[in-house]
Amino acid sequence: MYRLTSKLVIYSNIKADSILGRLSEICRRFDDGDTPDEELSRDILREIHRLLDLATVYGFNRNLWHNYLAFLLAMTETPFTLVSEKVGANEGSVNVFAKSDLHIFKQLFDYDFSRIEKRLGLNCFSVIENFQAVEKKERIYNRSVSEKVQELSAAIEQAETDDEMYRTVTDFYARYGVGKLGLNKAFRVSDDPDSELLIPITNTMNVTLDDLVGYEEQKKRLVENTEAFVDGRAANNVLLYGDAGTGKSTSVKAVLNQYYSRGLRMIELYKYQCRDLARVIAEIKNRNYRFIIYMDDLSFEDTELEYKYLKAIIEGGLEPKPDNVLIYATSNRRHLVHESYSDRNDADSDDMHRNDTIQEKLSLAARFGVQIGYFRPSPAEYQNIVKVLAEQYPQIHLSEAELKREATRWELAHGGISGRAARQLVDYLAGTAGIRTGNS
Repeated sequence: MYRLTSKLVIYSNIKADSILGRLSEICRRFDDGDTPDEELSRDILREIHRLLDLATVYGFNRNLWHNYLAFLLAMTETPFTLVSEKVGANEGSVNVFAKSDLHIFKQLFDYDFSRIEKRLGLNCFSVIENFQAVEKKERIYNRSVSEKVQELSAAIEQAETDDEMYRTVTDFYARYGVGKLGLNKAFRVSDDPDSELLIPITNTMNVTLDDLVGYEEQKKRLVENTEAFVDGRAANNVLLYGDAGTGKSTSVKAVLNQYYSRGLRMIELYKYQCRDLARVIAEIKNRNYRFIIYMDDLSFEDTELEYKYLKAIIEGGLEPKPDNVLIYATSNRRHLVHESYSDRNDADSDDMHRNDTIQEKLSLAARFGVQIGYFRPSPAEYQNIVKVLAEQYPQIHLSEAELKREATRWELAHGGISGRAARQLVDYLAGTAGIRTGNS
């Protein structure tokens, strides 16, 4: 194995302390014959333990060795893989090295561990090559990466020639991308200076725009802007504002699910992280994806100055915001920055340039070219939302009149009518009817 991995060129940046790197070194020591068997066995089992941990995180199954090698191919960012992400298979002298490396990976796929097992009295490689994983709930492993990697693993198993291997891997890069930005839908920004800046969110809500009852005009405007963005046409930053519980955040999450397959990714950023926005954009601006930076429940008080960083990034800095980045924000405030009557009252302020102060506070919201209002539904609309949501659960045996009475009682006890209140009521009714959630 060591003789194989030492010849890698395109993928030579795979770390020496990776599972592959350490197993290669163990195989070298095994072949040299100068390491006690007990030490070799201990080191091998340590790497098997690491592989099992990785398999748990990503929900791998069947042949864990194949899954792991496919995972390395899927996650390793190099100039070759990043170009393949954009154009798939392409012509060039680099293909000589790429095909050589992929030939090595195919040999690693077929590597025979039996002589190591026989001499050391182990069976661990046989077990991981025919592994039956314990069934896991989706929320405890990264399903998005798992499905793609296992798809690649199965395709490589079927490749019979170097050209087939090359086409299989480059087609994967063109279809799904490479690295964490390619294989994950969404990310959060880390506050830990010692960790990576963007951390994958391994499970996102499977909500769709159809799950949001009503608000058809709002959804239409949001889709039109997002459609233009993913198509590479001019598009605007979006502010979704209005009453609480009306579906603003749900709409943004649904847009991600709808357009992920077309290259849309989402990065969740909190307002206190506005200072990190320039670093986030620097990391994503040259990638072959469209990124929405999502800021939920965005608003600022007079004393909070983070909005100035946001303003400068959106529009006004020497370096323009990249074409592959937009900001979608939700807020209960249309103007985002807190205003008071004294801001507009000449008699109650020492501000010599009051109009400038007002314009400063309004200028952040003005940078969102699309502003979409979401407002509290009427009583009739609220009753209809409850009715439509309840129809998703045939086990809820209530007549329309009974459902209306429940809806009225619920909104009186929960502070008014909203789409959120309707959803909470239906969840309550589903729970009392014994309906289990998909993750239970």
